[in-house]
Amino acid sequence: MHMAKSENQKLKMLYIQKMLLECTDENHTLTVSDIIERLAELGINAERKSIYDDIKDLQAFGMDILCIRSRSNKYFCGARDFELPELKLLVDAVVASKFITKKKSMELIKKLEQLTGRYQGKELQRQVQVQNRIKNMHETIYYAVDKLHQAIANKKQVAFNYWEWNLEKREKVRKNGDKYITSPCALCWNNDNYYLVAYSTKYNDFVHYRVDKMADVRILEIGCDFKGMKKNFDINTHTNKYFGMYSGKAEKVVIYFDNSLAGAVIDRFGKEVVIKKNDSIGFTIEVDIVISPVFFAWLVGFGDKVQILAPVSLGKEFKDYLKNISKLY
Repeated sequence: MHMAKSENQKLKMLYIQKMLLECTDENHTLTVSDIIERLAELGINAERKSIYDDIKDLQAFGMDILCIRSRSNKYFCGARDFELPELKLLVDAVVASKFITKKKSMELIKKLEQLTGRYQGKELQRQVQVQNRIKNMHETIYYAVDKLHQAIANKKQVAFNYWEWNLEKREKVRKNGDKYITSPCALCWNNDNYYLVAYSTKYNDFVHYRVDKMADVRILEIGCDFKGMKKNFDINTHTNKYFGMYSGKAEKVVIYFDNSLAGAVIDRFGKEVVIKKNDSIGFTIEVDIVISPVFFAWLVGFGDKVQILAPVSLGKEFKDYLKNISKLY
């Protein structure tokens, strides 16, 4: 049902903007005649000159409307807030994220499609394969994320239940349903999972919780307790120390790597990592690491091309780790 003609006339320029954004790109154009025809379907009568004026005004407003000169000029929307390759990157990130449910993945991708024209939107659809991905099954994660963002912004403590899977593939609440209460610091995405980084005065250290395993998140009126926490907390520096977000005390570790592993080291620790050439075959790095089974598993993946040099006690701990595994075979 159309609005009154006078109201439609006022919205004419917005309709032209909408059709150029939605229906055009460098391979799909609209002539002035096409625009007049589409406006008529909306109950808007328009003269050719007024269309030219509207296009000029939209260009002056900042919209990138390009014209292919011909007997009938063809118009299309050029640059957009997001280019197609950028949207493809975002869609891939949504599809790859384990913590985003299948349903929410499809909703987000639909919204991303709306940031480009319908033809390029179809290109985005063609690349989407969510069906066989391992995805979180809880829609409640989004309410939890919202609550946690609020709590972090307002420096308030949070209470929540924390669950895990049992052998029957059922959710089992930890601590017999007693609430976890903690001071939230930040949310981070690490190893395909979304984590809450919180500070615990009980352990005088940081603790990590998988957001998809948190239930019934509540914001408390109690302010966060950061006594004992070092100032200038930086989430990136923090997460670089952790493998699998296992909590524990960070140790200064010296590791020797074969030269062929330079790329793997930079991928893991970033370009800021200091690489010291040891000999013609390898190099050493000195990094703060929270020791965990995931760290040992990472080292095992490089076989005999890596060696812990210091502390000596950690080398022995790694040796025992390997012995315990070898006993199974």
